[in-house]
Amino acid sequence: MEHKTETKLKGIAAAPGISIAGAFLYKKEKEEITDGNITDLEEALVNLDIALAQSKKELRKIFALAVDKLGEKRAAIFEAQIMILDDPVLIASLKERIIKEKKLPEYIVEDEISKYTDIMNHSHEVYMKERSHDIEDIKNRIIRNLKKKKWTSRITNDVVVITSNISPSDTVLFSRMNVKGYVTDFGGLTSHAAIVARSLNIPAVVGLHEATNRIVEGDGVIVDGFHGEVIINPTEETIKIYERKIEQLHKYDEELYKLRDLPAATIDGKEIQLLANLDVTEEMDFIVHNCASGIGLVRTEQIFEEYEEFPDEEKQYEVYKKLAEQIYPGTVTIRAFDIGGDKVLPVDLQEPNPMLGWRGVRLLLDNPHLFKTQIRAVLRASAHKNIQFMIPMIASIEEVLESQRLIGECKKELAAEKKHFDKNIQIGIMIEVPSAALMTKEFSGEIDFISIGTNDLIQYLLAVDRGNDIVSKQYQEFHPAVVRILQHIIKEGKNAGILVSMCGEMAADVFAVPLLIGLGLESLSVSASAIPQIKKIIRSLSFSELQKLADDCLKLKSEQEINVMLHDFFNNKIQDQIKNLF
Repeated sequence: MEHKTETKLKGIAAAPGISIAGAFLYKKEKEEITDGNITDLEEALVNLDIALAQSKKELRKIFALAVDKLGEKRAAIFEAQIMILDDPVLIASLKERIIKEKKLPEYIVEDEISKYTDIMNHSHEVYMKERSHDIEDIKNRIIRNLKKKKWTSRITNDVVVITSNISPSDTVLFSRMNVKGYVTDFGGLTSHAAIVARSLNIPAVVGLHEATNRIVEGDGVIVDGFHGEVIINPTEETIKIYERKIEQLHKYDEELYKLRDLPAATIDGKEIQLLANLDVTEEMDFIVHNCASGIGLVRTEQIFEEYEEFPDEEKQYEVYKKLAEQIYPGTVTIRAFDIGGDKVLPVDLQEPNPMLGWRGVRLLLDNPHLFKTQIRAVLRASAHKNIQFMIPMIASIEEVLESQRLIGECKKELAAEKKHFDKNIQIGIMIEVPSAALMTKEFSGEIDFISIGTNDLIQYLLAVDRGNDIVSKQYQEFHPAVVRILQHIIKEGKNAGILVSMCGEMAADVFAVPLLIGLGLESLSVSASAIPQIKKIIRSLSFSELQKLADDCLKLKSEQEINVMLHDFFNNKIQDQIKNLF
């Protein structure tokens, strides 16, 4: 028998965790479509209605399963797909074309719905490209039902699914088979499949491009969802190494749980505020379970993503009020709608460069009704005085002053309506644009707090689109310019006496945390799942040595030098039980 060589592939870490299992190659059967003519028009229209009804029935079953496994908010992915099947414009277009062209219904469905997926795939927005896979899933489901074929799968229990791309419905259905991991050729962090995998705690690595060509059915596979690595046909030695890591992870989780009620303080008493980011309301239980000091970022555009249109004031008020009550006496920082760029706009607008276009505060100020509706809801929910409001994508003082003016208007309106709100609600800004970073001192005189959004700040500072595979290596969070601009923001904010926090991905990077605290950052907002681990690291170090680390990093001239210094520090200083996991 031929011995297979161990091979390692690198992709995007889409869902954390480690799994070891056999590979199952999942290929959806591609239905053959012809543009043949129909002989019975009435029969063709009836068949379309039956296929649409059957598709809805299947999705309702998946929706029910998803509600049980994911909660209602994330299961709304499938509710949205059902709504597409009820879309009168789409259905009318399909029927009109069948009547006019006298072509087979499956050809019309393929051709008509592909128009939408083609437009989405050519979009500059990663989000839109990811959503095209969901529309493709609906199209294939209708065609399969038109051809009266049943969905079949040979999948067995306890395997790693290897596929070109995977729909969220497949992800949920496969979860019944105790799938150990997902590996895909395409897809990114924002794909619904990635979101579902994270919700189900199934390790996933996506965007490998060549996984289905390099992995054979039955190959042994290790999925490392922490580092975005897939090891094919691992040696016995490699398997033992990862089995030890899995065992250590279990022990580590038990140790972390013991820290939940302890402060995030260094050995020499420097206390750090550990907050949680919130994308969907179902995460609240996890946030409370891990004893976050509060919520440092509520991504309101994510919470309301499943709505067909922006929710009205009353609906927003109910959501914000419930969040504030659940985390009380902790504080909730609600970010104004951050839409545009890589997120869907509320209008049909094609921009040549959306990341430098109509997004964040620019869009909000151009739509004062939309902005004021949210401001009023936030103010009304602030009655318990534990809500803060934060404005995204600020680039100029004028944007801050105009936002403050609208907030003032809303306060006067609510006072006249005799509605309660926190008259001294804290107003802050996201620093994501280099111009705002350089003017931190001036901004600090107009606001109450700052939160650094490293995801956008780094890509704007280094002129690198982090979603572009060609230049992604140039997206360097430890670039000397990044470290120095972070120091500038933190220092100027402190000098002005306002709190500076960080809510970008860098705040949850275990190698970055010692540097950030050494630079003087006293508040971090991360995903709820990262809180215990970050707390463990903080409690393992002294503030004095972190200050020295930061000073040393500020003297270095290259990203590689800083990266090596931080990794060496981590490996030498952090306790072995943490170190061995990375």
